Amino acid sequence: HSYCDFCHVNLCKPCVVDHISDGYDKHKIVPFGERRSTLIYPKCGTHPHKSCDLQCKNCNDIFVCSSCTASETHKGHIFVEVSEVYTTKKNAIADEANKLENLISPTYEEITLDLENQLASLDGGYEKLTTAMSKQGEQWHREIDIVINKMKTEISRIKVKHRDILQKHLDKIKQIQALIKQTLLAIEEIKKSTEVSPTIEYSSKIREFSKLPPKVKIALPTFFPKPLDHEKLYNMFGQITPLSTATEENVLSLNQPNTSVRELLDEPELVATIQTGYEKLFSVTYLNEDCVWTFGPTKDIKCFNMKGELLHTVSNKSEQRPNDIAVDSDGNLFFSDGKSKSVNKVNNGQTEELIRLQGWRPSKLCVTSTGGLLVTMISDDDTQCKVIRYSGSTEKQTIQFDDEGKPLYSGSAVIKYITENRNHDICVADCGAGAVVVVNQNGKLRWRYTGHPSVTKNKTFIPFGITTDSQSRILTADHYNHCIHVLDQNGQLLRYIDNCDLKSPYGLCLDNNDNLFVSEHFKGNVKKIKFLR
Repeated sequence: HSYCDFCHVNLCKPCVVDHISDGYDKHKIVPFGERRSTLIYPKCGTHPHKSCDLQCKNCNDIFVCSSCTASETHKGHIFVEVSEVYTTKKNAIADEANKLENLISPTYEEITLDLENQLASLDGGYEKLTTAMSKQGEQWHREIDIVINKMKTEISRIKVKHRDILQKHLDKIKQIQALIKQTLLAIEEIKKSTEVSPTIEYSSKIREFSKLPPKVKIALPTFFPKPLDHEKLYNMFGQITPLSTATEENVLSLNQPNTSVRELLDEPELVATIQTGYEKLFSVTYLNEDCVWTFGPTKDIKCFNMKGELLHTVSNKSEQRPNDIAVDSDGNLFFSDGKSKSVNKVNNGQTEELIRLQGWRPSKLCVTSTGGLLVTMISDDDTQCKVIRYSGSTEKQTIQFDDEGKPLYSGSAVIKYITENRNHDICVADCGAGAVVVVNQNGKLRWRYTGHPSVTKNKTFIPFGITTDSQSRILTADHYNHCIHVLDQNGQLLRYIDNCDLKSPYGLCLDNNDNLFVSEHFKGNVKKIKFLR
């Protein structure tokens, strides 16, 4: 009827009294149906009579008990509760099971079905070829029969090779499917278990299974009939193209199945560091494969190459530093000026005023896919913020409120970087709200991202710079946690970029090859980082 969830033994009613009569206060008697609700902690190797309910972060997350924490060995160390780590890992495993069951497995099913359909239609396709040859042979009478038989033999050989290629690929896919099923069974056991060590030690297979095999597309041979020529019968009867096997990159996006994407590197790589000499560095924007524009606390906007050599300088006429900079596809530079309330365009070294505002100050800006501008702006009393879309100097769209009439963005004058995603979503890093706010091209709110729980990222999430890659991923600078958050287009965190010795990242941009450029605010450096395969 009962169970001791501390000693992990079954008890009948008479045994309960005997079991707790030893005076030990740790016993936990529960109904038999509620057994194993208490976590089973590892025993301490140093103090055998105690359980380890903590992990030491300074000692590679080893399990420790309360006596260990008071010992000289762990003096001054940081500890985390095993129950929290266990719960986080348990949730991650449940999420993995969901992705395996509802995303990865169905994708492999589709690949299998496609290959099976190719195999099923194989005979019909080749039958059409042989029929065409037969019709040609009827016109050429008896002398051409030998040539026909030769070519049919060649077709049969290619067909065998074609079938072997498809069957081999199908067998490989089914092997992977079997491994996925085994993994799901193992996960199911972990989900039922309350043992801590197997759960925490479980190694995710998502990355392994997300790397899909190439998608096989094999073109049937083609038959080209030729006019009759008795002297060159064989060559003129026709030609059979060799078996053509093509593979397409077939990478699974966990949020966009069946879409070919570039994969994230396991470890982002620092490619180059540009030392600008600024005491403080703000925005960075990409010009071409060798150059970026930047600005600091002065009126000057400077263009550097990858070697850190200064190539060009543009000065703001209002003697104030710009609020932001952007470059269009023709290489023209745009910058916003809060003092004159203007957006300016620099073409061949000449600066012209493109937009002038009244009652509002332009903040951050970006160039859209159609060549227009998106500008975040703040009211003069610092209480409102809105996004305006421009075509040239003409205002085309205002984005300020959601469907309930509530402001989409914080009203403070703090930083609000903006970018347009490849799917035409408008993404704003609202520093004042501590959120990335994404609306569609019609200005309808899609989602907000306010950070992700992390043991290592323990400061409040306050996004600064923002940019998007060729796969519609969104990257935003987490200034105070010294990292970059990489999100999918639906706001799900994919990974952090927190290596490359990043310090206080501020502005972000990408080049045409999806290399990331990050301005480090207090160091005055621009770092070029490769994060995709």
